[in-house]
Amino acid sequence: MDTRGGLESMITGFRTSAALSVAAELGLSDELAKGPRTVAELATVAGADEETLARLLRALVAIGVYAEADGAISNTAVGEMLRSDVPGSLRPLARTLQDPALWAAWGHLGHSVRTGANAFEALHGVDVWTHRQGQPEQNEIFNDTMTALSWKIATAVAETYDFSGFRTVVDVGGGKGIVLDAVLRSNEQLTGTVFDQEHVVATEPASAAVASRWSAVVGDFFTEVPPADVYLLKSILHDWPDDRCVDILSVCARALNPGGVVLVIETILDRPGQEAQAAFSDLNMLVLPGGRERTAAQYAELFTATGLHQTRVLDTPTRMSILEAR
Repeated sequence: MDTRGGLESMITGFRTSAALSVAAELGLSDELAKGPRTVAELATVAGADEETLARLLRALVAIGVYAEADGAISNTAVGEMLRSDVPGSLRPLARTLQDPALWAAWGHLGHSVRTGANAFEALHGVDVWTHRQGQPEQNEIFNDTMTALSWKIATAVAETYDFSGFRTVVDVGGGKGIVLDAVLRSNEQLTGTVFDQEHVVATEPASAAVASRWSAVVGDFFTEVPPADVYLLKSILHDWPDDRCVDILSVCARALNPGGVVLVIETILDRPGQEAQAAFSDLNMLVLPGGRERTAAQYAELFTATGLHQTRVLDTPTRMSILEAR
């Protein structure tokens, strides 16, 4: 690709995001999982205008999301990942872009760069968490996104870290408890608790097989967490500025059982091969929740500020690494 064309594609990338988001919202890939469909058939099922849906599909066929043959549209391998019933589905992630407040916040990125302030709160007057609580449908989509994105990472954490010396684990801010589920399934000696706010926390385990060793507790990780040998904090600290991270880690440090560990599971900025993804995730944290991605050294400083000591960093086969502190 020539330099100009490559830059133009980068600049106009938001068009692709918007098109994918609409396809996900309409459930097109779910319908195409039943077999090829004409545009007219898809328009009827999706409740869309046939002529404008055809225009959307033309664009998505052109970039390989769908295929067209003999007047019928079908899924490609890419389109299959927008189905709601496949493991690790990216449909919830695409649907998050249906929230106009999110689009507007990214348009406010320049304000963050100039001032250092969080774009979302500066624009909308509330933080992104308060906004989602007031938008139940968007909150549900966000929770589904976190669950979908966690499946592969959860398995990688369970396979990478040796939990054999521990008895109790708490998934702090764990939402639907996907990471906890994977860890419990791989370690029969463990009992575990998913800990989160009432509007987020799971009401039942993801796997029936771990039900006898699973529980859920409602609470605020800025105030207290249940005692445990292991605390799992996946994609928690990157949501918050340094002072709030210190607050969270301090609560965990006080409640940690003797000999226990705090496992922070995050994308780290200085991991080779993850540079672009980590850098843009860092911008996403700036724009939406007001946090940041960090280097391993910066996480070590946060641990030290709370009386913990970073003992090692383990890379997983995913974009996430495990930072262990004792």
